[in-house]
Amino acid sequence: MDGTIPDDIAEQSRLAWQNLEAQLKAAGMTLDNLVKITTILPNRGDLVAAREVRSKVLGARKPASTLIVGGARQPGVEDRSREHRCR
Repeated sequence: MDGTIPDDIAEQSRLAWQNLEAQLKAAGMTLDNLVKITTILPNRGDLVAAREVRSKVLGARKPASTLIVGGARQPGVEDRSREHRCR
């Protein structure tokens, strides 16, 4: 990893989940230990792709979940960020 953020939301999502799994593994845990997920998407158009990746990663796991979807951006400000908060 070189710190580059992919342009594609599906790739951003995969990278976020890979990073989360690495952190869980370092703490001796897995995705089975997730209790709650908060996902923040700045762009409503990213919703379907983000959900598809999430479904593939989580499989049958069903942690509590909050989804926050934005839609308004400041003119001239590029926001390609995605954030996960997990407990």
